[in-house]
Amino acid sequence: MRHIIRRHIISACTLGILAFSFCAQAAYPEKPIRIVVGFPPGQATDIIARLAAKKLEEGLNQPVIVENKPGAAGIIGTMDVVRAKPDGYTLLVGSSGTLSINPSLYGDLAYDPLKDLSPIAELSEVPLFLAVNANVPVNNAKEFVEMVKADPTKYNYGSAGSGVTSHLAMELLKHDLGLEMDHIPYKGSPAAVTDLVGGRVTAMVDTGPALIPMAQKGHIKLLAVLSDKRVPAQPDVPTLKEAGLGDVLATAWVGLAAPKGTPDEVLQTLYQSLQNNWQSEDVDKVLNGLGSLSVLNSPEEFTRYIESEIKKWKVAVELSGAKVN
Repeated sequence: MRHIIRRHIISACTLGILAFSFCAQAAYPEKPIRIVVGFPPGQATDIIARLAAKKLEEGLNQPVIVENKPGAAGIIGTMDVVRAKPDGYTLLVGSSGTLSINPSLYGDLAYDPLKDLSPIAELSEVPLFLAVNANVPVNNAKEFVEMVKADPTKYNYGSAGSGVTSHLAMELLKHDLGLEMDHIPYKGSPAAVTDLVGGRVTAMVDTGPALIPMAQKGHIKLLAVLSDKRVPAQPDVPTLKEAGLGDVLATAWVGLAAPKGTPDEVLQTLYQSLQNNWQSEDVDKVLNGLGSLSVLNSPEEFTRYIESEIKKWKVAVELSGAKVN
């Protein structure tokens, strides 16, 4: 009789433990969530992170706080998340630079995007534009290519710095189109755009927020967008394919990730919350104002995308010769 009673007690306790475990998992999130951004406030990645925080709050009924930890091309903020407890309460909004370029650019990078992080969803694509000074005598990308090929030693291009997305994208473009141009790196996009407007550099590739304001004032010309479709913020600017120059695709992007080991059910909860709230008119309005596009794919799709992007940007890094140790 005692054995029977004991078995019932053990069974009841086991069921109680399972029920408690289930309730604990089902209760996520039980407290505020922190999103780390490895860039300063006001930059595109930060703006997108704050928009994602707002949408996660709406879906999860918990505060979502954005914390900026800039420095070292996003590495400082990324490492903060990599070291965090994988419980879904510390997340990363990272960029194509931190999650796909840094692995090839840095010889001793302290993290591996796919081994140390669990992708949740891509949030936004930030198309890159090919631009020239307003006085350059070309009106489209095809004329630009013909001009550079006619005198390979005459032209140069600026970028936001050696090894950054704008530099590497131009190297991919040069390689695929057979162009020769000298690279002039600057300390950030504003300085490079200033010299593009002033005519000290012939061309550059950069994001819409960096280039569109100057194009609207007539100081520069946008010749093409390096994506597979036109951008709502500049609908008259064709893609390279439309310009007859093939499928050179180089897009900056922003996405959400968690520390490796975060439970799958937590990742799915976060993804489902975004799925219900992200693709909306207010999100599109903010992103279109940045020259960006809203995107939302599953954790599995985002993982495959990061894998492909790491391979693509590795080629670009090798072509550029850029390396940081």
